[in-house]
Amino acid sequence: MINLVLFGPPGAGKGTQAERLVEKYKLVHLSTGDIFRRNIKGETELGKLAQTYMNAGNLVPDEVTIKMLESEVDAHPEANGFIFDGFPRTEPQAIALDKFLEAKGQNINLMIALTVNDEELKRRLLKRAESSGRADDADPSVIENRIAVYKKETAPVAGYYRKQHKLEEVDGIGSIDDISERIYAAIDRHV
Repeated sequence: MINLVLFGPPGAGKGTQAERLVEKYKLVHLSTGDIFRRNIKGETELGKLAQTYMNAGNLVPDEVTIKMLESEVDAHPEANGFIFDGFPRTEPQAIALDKFLEAKGQNINLMIALTVNDEELKRRLLKRAESSGRADDADPSVIENRIAVYKKETAPVAGYYRKQHKLEEVDGIGSIDDISERIYAAIDRHV
């Protein structure tokens, strides 16, 4: 079983790389953003609550996110492993994820942190907004806030995995294939 945390700021390429990891390693991709958007579109109570936070570029509260992820993992008992994309975003979430996985006899094998400079992130997000229709990608002030929130609240969680020798920082600039190859090499060093 391979359990990965795919980490990086908004626009770093996590979704693109997750698709490739799913195919190569036969993992289940759990993107909190996708799960939230599905709930928002379905107008569930969780979706309505998540929408208020996401519209402001802020994080959804831990207890909501953790319960949602646990239910997604439980829904895939046959999985070869999971890619956690957009989670954990805080050290308390990382601790909660570890406890949940330990109770299932599993653990996080590796956090892959995609590194991309701010100007490239802004360019990618504005370009993505043209094709995705995502309002949070189209507004430069929301983009700025999302990057700031990532740096202040999310980026520090990498230290949690660094202490466990489970962090691999991967350059997220270059061709999609080159970035994928860097990620595969990192995974192969750890599993």
